[in-house]
Amino acid sequence: MLDSSLPYTRRQFLNRSLVLISTIGTAPAFLSRSSLLLAAPAPASALAAGNVPGKDEGRILVVVQLSGGNDGLNTVIPCGFPAYYKLRPGIAVPEKQVLMLDDSSGGGIGIHPNMTALFEMIGNKRAAIIQGVGYPNPNHSHFASMDIWHSGVNLDEDQPVRAPHGTGWIGRALDSSPLKSDVCMDCIAIGSEAPPATRGRIVQPVAFERSDMFRWAGDSDEQLDAIYEQLQNEPADLAPSDSAAAFVFRTAMDAQVASDKVRKAVGRKNETTLPRSDLGRQLAAVANMIRAELPTRVYYVAMGGFDTHANQTGRQPNLLRDFSEAMAAFYRELDATGNGSRVVSVAFSEFGRRAAQNASQGTDHGEAGPVFIFGDHLALDITSGGGCGLIGQHPALDKLNDGNLAYQTDFRSVYSELLTNWMQLDAKAALGRAYPPLKLIRD
Repeated sequence: MLDSSLPYTRRQFLNRSLVLISTIGTAPAFLSRSSLLLAAPAPASALAAGNVPGKDEGRILVVVQLSGGNDGLNTVIPCGFPAYYKLRPGIAVPEKQVLMLDDSSGGGIGIHPNMTALFEMIGNKRAAIIQGVGYPNPNHSHFASMDIWHSGVNLDEDQPVRAPHGTGWIGRALDSSPLKSDVCMDCIAIGSEAPPATRGRIVQPVAFERSDMFRWAGDSDEQLDAIYEQLQNEPADLAPSDSAAAFVFRTAMDAQVASDKVRKAVGRKNETTLPRSDLGRQLAAVANMIRAELPTRVYYVAMGGFDTHANQTGRQPNLLRDFSEAMAAFYRELDATGNGSRVVSVAFSEFGRRAAQNASQGTDHGEAGPVFIFGDHLALDITSGGGCGLIGQHPALDKLNDGNLAYQTDFRSVYSELLTNWMQLDAKAALGRAYPPLKLIRD
């Protein structure tokens, strides 16, 4: 029987759960959602129906974060424009090496020669590049700019949209959905902590680095650990259904179910071979979780190293190759397991880099940059420039914004497209106000 003499309170469980989330990267981060419901029961009614069937059931979004500020100008290369070579005499990619996508507008535009896997995906209309993505009043700080991309809110704008503190665009979108995972697995992030973009007021992400360590992680609170062990090993009907003990029992069961499902899924062998790069390993795990039919709608992965202030030509080409090959291999694996058509992916970086090279054969923090989108449902035939895989016009090199590429597409219009036309979620609820979607995804 549950030992009622143990000094356990609802507040203690809440505090314990939040400590786990903030200090132990391998702890079940979904405990925070249960903790929020425990502390403030009002929102629980939104979850009472469980996983409600809907027309968006089965659609999955994979978000790839390219951390450090990828240099878009050596990724999507305006090799047909002499200004490019004047701005970058030491680091520009020779025109004859560029994988050409568009040479029909009086100047050629292509992608880096190390991105042959992406080039093939674009040729198969399974990938596209949105050019010149950014936001008004751009911030050149890694932390501040990434926070803007994660939150979907730029407080430097003339009419800022206030969002609940600590929440992100993905979390708020999932909060607004009637579809909720019964075992708190709406969003899974691979990494030491959950990205701010994935945190909602109700929905909280699962986050882990190593699936074999994804389980309840104890600390010095032996009494609460003892309660947890009792709850794990005793029938649910030993406590009233509306009691705090029953709540913790359900949370413990959710923790056990989720961690078991994740470890079992990630531990399977992939059907195909994915790269052994860091991003390749993350996407291999995501592919296996999708294959295992986890009730997860958003997966979040990240790749670092793009802060190329020096020796850019020695670093960025390898990063672009790893990114390109990992994404292509990910979709081959999805196809092998029959899931290719279920997944749309988006890859972004917090900003691009300055148009001119610096004295260290690198580039400094800039503004607008490219965003990549992948999937079987891209409406490239009806989008301006989409026939060649390029969405929108390349930022003009003769109309720089204080030495930076000027943005043309607000990143929140990209989010609005993904939420509205793919995930069929409430983009306005996620972003605070309406942003026009880009019409990149077929109905």
